[in-house]
Amino acid sequence: MKKNQHKPSLYFICTVAALGGLLFGYDWVVIGGAKPFYEAFFGIADNPIMQGVAMTTANIGCLVGAMLAGMLADRYGRKPLLIMAAVLFLTSALATGAFNNFVLFNLARFWGGMGIGLASALSPMYIAEVAPADRRGRLVSLNQMTIVLGILAAQIINLLLAQKTTDSVAIVDTWNGQWGWRWMFWAESIPAALFLVLGFIIPESPRYLAMKEQSHEKGLTQQPAGLAELFSHKYSRVLLLGLIIAVFQQWCGTNVIFNYAQEIFVAAGFDVNMMFINIVITGIANVLFTFVAIYTVEKWGRRKLMLIGAGGLGIIYLILGFCYYFHVTGIFMVVLVVLAISCYAMTLGPITWVLLSEIFPNRIRGVAMAVCTFALWVGCCTLTFTFPSMNRALGTYGTFWIYSGVCLCSFIYLFLRCPETKGKTLEEMESLMIKKTE
Repeated sequence: MKKNQHKPSLYFICTVAALGGLLFGYDWVVIGGAKPFYEAFFGIADNPIMQGVAMTTANIGCLVGAMLAGMLADRYGRKPLLIMAAVLFLTSALATGAFNNFVLFNLARFWGGMGIGLASALSPMYIAEVAPADRRGRLVSLNQMTIVLGILAAQIINLLLAQKTTDSVAIVDTWNGQWGWRWMFWAESIPAALFLVLGFIIPESPRYLAMKEQSHEKGLTQQPAGLAELFSHKYSRVLLLGLIIAVFQQWCGTNVIFNYAQEIFVAAGFDVNMMFINIVITGIANVLFTFVAIYTVEKWGRRKLMLIGAGGLGIIYLILGFCYYFHVTGIFMVVLVVLAISCYAMTLGPITWVLLSEIFPNRIRGVAMAVCTFALWVGCCTLTFTFPSMNRALGTYGTFWIYSGVCLCSFIYLFLRCPETKGKTLEEMESLMIKKTE
């Protein structure tokens, strides 16, 4: 990005790209509020297998979308794939709410998940490539801000749309069971349409254009780096760093608080009504402390914030585990959960995406971001899948002690291997990271 780039124009471009993050956050969380209603509509309320299918089809789509980003981003550019993600979000939002067939419902969730996979890989990468070095961390963190705003928006919209019902009326016969869950999905179509329109306005990534121009100047057809080159010895250490950072963002355990809020808050002594209030409280904390990340990322640096996140969560989860073990209930448990969310929101949540968008050389950035995003979503799937079994076998206290151990082990690895990327251009980072891998 040229230094004389007009600041409002830069922020506009990055905000448009970050709309992919907002849709990522909304689409990821909205299904939780719709869950009891579409399950009643499709008659799967007593079928755990079909319930699991409905909850995981979008995650599978994420894996496919992330790999598509890797195969196509360096060949066709960042902008066309951002537009493709917008199309997937828009059509999925409309179709998910419209279909009356469970198979078609899941197909719509699947291609919406592909949109999440594309956006989660491309939005931070695009922003990193258009942003100047001295503002890159803050601007990439903007993508995480829109993710958490999307999460909070889904939580609030779900709460507002869901109407109270009496025990004497079957859910399927209520407005919630017939229409409420549909509007939860349809509400996403408004920002998705905006993302689609504005996606045609923003320019292509200047670094992608430069890479393509260099290829033409050498008389070569544009040949993006493939998996074989990415997994070569030359890039082995930087790839390992990216994969561990990506998976750790999920395996640190914080996202189970959003996905399994009922189990976590009920175990802490709260009823279902208070659970919904506590979910909104955690969503607000998530947003507020992402602002802290945007403010501190260029001041404190990426390495320090990652270490604070890993160490802080390790300690919080250790204490939380002891509280569950000794059956502590009430407001103190909410405080600990909010502390965990806040710590994650100002560190591991946004800084992971900043680092992943910075540490890879231009030639392999597209495929490397896709592989790391794929690994992140595998981490998300395994975290989501294993929590119920771990919670049943080890208790809530044992589960959080496991997450504490993961965080503390990651702290040691990050302390030894994570570089500071603050203030360095992507070209300087390329020189630094390749030197480290040779």
